[in-house]
Amino acid sequence: MKVAIVHEWLTTMGGSEKVILELKKLFPEAPIYTLVYNRKKLGKYFDKYSIITSNLQKNPLAQIKHQLFFKYMPRAFESFDLNDFDVVITSSSAFAKGVITSADSVHICYCHTPPRYIWDLTHEYLKNYNVIIRGYLEKNFHYLRMWDTIAANRVDYFIANSKYVANRIKKFYKRNCYVIYPPVDTEYFTPAKDNEIEDYYLIVSRLVPYKRIDLAIEAFNQLSKRLIIVGDGPEYKKLKSIAKSNIEFLGYQPDEAVRDLYQRCKALIFPGIEDFGIVPVEVQACGRPVIALKKGGAVETVEEGKTGVFFERQDVESLKEAVYKFEQDIERFDKDYIRSHAEKFSAERFRMEFKDFLLKVTRNRGLDIERGIEE
Repeated sequence: MKVAIVHEWLTTMGGSEKVILELKKLFPEAPIYTLVYNRKKLGKYFDKYSIITSNLQKNPLAQIKHQLFFKYMPRAFESFDLNDFDVVITSSSAFAKGVITSADSVHICYCHTPPRYIWDLTHEYLKNYNVIIRGYLEKNFHYLRMWDTIAANRVDYFIANSKYVANRIKKFYKRNCYVIYPPVDTEYFTPAKDNEIEDYYLIVSRLVPYKRIDLAIEAFNQLSKRLIIVGDGPEYKKLKSIAKSNIEFLGYQPDEAVRDLYQRCKALIFPGIEDFGIVPVEVQACGRPVIALKKGGAVETVEEGKTGVFFERQDVESLKEAVYKFEQDIERFDKDYIRSHAEKFSAERFRMEFKDFLLKVTRNRGLDIERGIEE
């Protein structure tokens, strides 16, 4: 039984890359097909595996700025020859699902999201560009929507990483799908041995517009409460310029430092709309609560009044009200309960659910995939 894993790109370590590492535990012999592979950044995670890249790998710029090559990505994925594989698992937030497989194979797509910038966030994305670039992107996005719809029809079975994404798949691709939440390393992210909670709120995020870190900064400018922001991105300078002295920017931090910040924060602030959102689960695994917008994946990972507090509107006043509400009831949030809730999203649970799903759908095709799954 031959299995292939297809991933968008291996350029930075994030939630989707952690999914690939868990899939490799199930299928240690499966090669990984991907557009580009940045060995300098991810070699310590992936060098021991068989990595097969597209022709884009020959361009050094593609390894650090793969977004610039979006126009060529559909053709690059179609160039992979996967005819020898019985099962193809694609990990897709853009174009990986568009690979071409044989008529006898089973193609399962673990969908992190339909690409936002060509579907529901197109206008939000385009407004950041001048009229010339916007015209170029609009023309190409029109083509990509048509290709993406066709690509979705090549998938035999969709798995969504949340109910929120399942609804988006239904909306844009007219396909039903199964939901398996992504893996969270609840063995690494654990509560501190002591109960020393410090007087700061925390954000851990890439600094890009849709994360709405600007909203949190404006709210905490007015609250005058200490806010620590971990992460980097194109919005770094802009966000730092509007922040008052009570807001600290730490940039990129290693996992050890992030875990320590998780363990000692009063609460995590989560102002954006995410398809799932691993960070809120990681902080809950450390026993700390979340103050989140009541939309997207956070609705599925945070329990109102037990593991966190929601704010209804994506605006400054609503977030401020949630912070006030949290501080009035801060004693009600139990570290052990929050931790036990987060354990429902463990990596072991992900592997078990994925394995069960694979066995079910491949047996329907008369395939004995169980021999290829690592116990």
